[in-house]
Amino acid sequence: MTLQADFEKAAEDVKKVKTRPTDEELLELYSLYKQATVGDVNTDGSALTDPKGKAKWHAWQGRKVRPFASEKEFKATADIVRKFQEGVGKELHQKLLQRAKTKRNWLEEWWLDAAYLESRLPSQLNVNFAGPAPYLEHCWPPAEGTQLQRASVNTWHTLQYWNLIRTERMAPQKAGKTVLDMDQFRMLFCTCKVPGVKKDTIRNYFKTESEGPCPSHVVVMCRGRLFTFDALCDGEIITPPEILRQLRYVKERCEAEPEGDGVSTLTTEERTRWAKAREHLINIDPHNETILETVQSSLFIISLDETKPYSTPDNYTNLTVEALTGNPTIRWGDKSYNSIMFSDGTCGSTCDHAPYDAMVLVSMCWYIDQQLRATEGKWKGSDAIRSMPLPEELVFTVDETISSCINQAKQRYLESTRDLQVICYAFTAFGKAAIKQRKLHPDTFVQLAMQLSYYKIHKKPGSCYETAMTRKFFHGRTETMRPCTQEAVDWCKAMMDPATDTNVKRKAMLQAFNKHNKLMAEAQEAKGFDRHLLGLYLIAREEGRPTPELFMDPIYSRSGGGGNFTLSSSLVGYTTVLGAVAPMVHHGYGFFYRIRDDRIVISISAWNSCHKTDAVTLFNNFSSSMHEMLHLATTSQL
Repeated sequence: MTLQADFEKAAEDVKKVKTRPTDEELLELYSLYKQATVGDVNTDGSALTDPKGKAKWHAWQGRKVRPFASEKEFKATADIVRKFQEGVGKELHQKLLQRAKTKRNWLEEWWLDAAYLESRLPSQLNVNFAGPAPYLEHCWPPAEGTQLQRASVNTWHTLQYWNLIRTERMAPQKAGKTVLDMDQFRMLFCTCKVPGVKKDTIRNYFKTESEGPCPSHVVVMCRGRLFTFDALCDGEIITPPEILRQLRYVKERCEAEPEGDGVSTLTTEERTRWAKAREHLINIDPHNETILETVQSSLFIISLDETKPYSTPDNYTNLTVEALTGNPTIRWGDKSYNSIMFSDGTCGSTCDHAPYDAMVLVSMCWYIDQQLRATEGKWKGSDAIRSMPLPEELVFTVDETISSCINQAKQRYLESTRDLQVICYAFTAFGKAAIKQRKLHPDTFVQLAMQLSYYKIHKKPGSCYETAMTRKFFHGRTETMRPCTQEAVDWCKAMMDPATDTNVKRKAMLQAFNKHNKLMAEAQEAKGFDRHLLGLYLIAREEGRPTPELFMDPIYSRSGGGGNFTLSSSLVGYTTVLGAVAPMVHHGYGFFYRIRDDRIVISISAWNSCHKTDAVTLFNNFSSSMHEMLHLATTSQL
């Protein structure tokens, strides 16, 4: 039954009541009335002084966690929220306002620390994002013997993008007419996360031309070994034939000689363990620190991968799996960008998430995709090769302790990757064009289809995270948009009930669409609440206060608070570029997607060790849900 139907039934039932309802029953009726007629709370409850008014406001506000709480739990949560708002929450908020007066972005440092740098989880699998390049859809289908030639062209276009940023010739991006903050683009090149025993740090060596010299070397990784060469010659970016000469030298050396130690495997470790191993590595030989500095300051990593993850435009699974979970001896997990070139000429990437959000990489890959299309993936310039130094090998001094750490890290990493199920399929029945033709938002369409799919499988709503971009603001990154609204849940229930009339389903679907669109617009204007709650939590922590009861309430985490979302989702955009991530929680899913006119390509991840989740089952249900929704929209008069 929908929220509106809930209210209408309650309104009819109350007419038949012969005795006055209890206060709790009246509050329930009031909350249904306000949610059905107004929507989410749009007033400040702290301004209310009379007890009755406050009780009514809390009843209305509390519907946000309804989908995840029993009646008893809900009442307990409502009481905790009331105490927080009237007590310590009010004090913490005032302190947050004071912090905001002294910083242009009060959240920036906190977000980097709390979301990324303080985490002790192995980041290559749990934090990094990775993905397949779309070039196989046009000029670069899988083909033997093309790896190095394509790598040279891909590297050259990547260097052109670096030069656009370095010379400040990249046009600022916009959302409508609003210019977006471009600061994250500084972190795409010459950037690396460095492990710490308690907290990591980000080292960024990038500079624009007006700021001074910028590192211009790249690092090539192949068969557990590292090489470096300068991407500039006489101040100019070297050409694809020159890059090819350097890559061929590396490849021939690695094929003719023994494999390297694979020191980069240590970047897959739990962060404190990696930090201690790194300290030991430096203590063995001071030259090791010089090598680490060379890797950290490099423009990016070129990974020459010997696997052949055959993929097609309809099934990117193999390529996505290898990009996200591939050979740890040829990826530096802490680098902001690892460009992976596979043996069959296909491409992928894996990137540390800490310094920037995925849309930065998407922008670059979309640029490269367009350049490759325009040139048919070929170099049409001079084949001349200037005299320049050959690549220099970077050889770490290792001892038995480091060798043991590498072997243990590799074993743990492989165990983790075997547990991760990843698929990447194209839904080809329809795409953005058909959805927009029915005057519905394509992203909201996919989000609701995802939730209905989850509801079909698990017979309950799943707490859901969708990325909302906040780059309208100075150094803004993201806000959490929570798609699992009461309206979405009511619609899922209606869709699952054979007795529910089609008109009721249509009306419920439209209400769910409207609520989602409203919340997303608010989140993008920094009017969400997750980052605000994080700020209140961190203020309390900084002052050494006990953790407020609100953050220890089971409903807080069950509804997704504290990074406990069952469905971790993100629209990667309306381009050809897609990414993939691991689920946030053991019983959850990662769900990334890109939307095109005629198709929607989705990457879904789940943990094999959780027998309640399965990525293929979710995709199959997603496909059927998409068809059901289009049919509902087609036969409606929306």
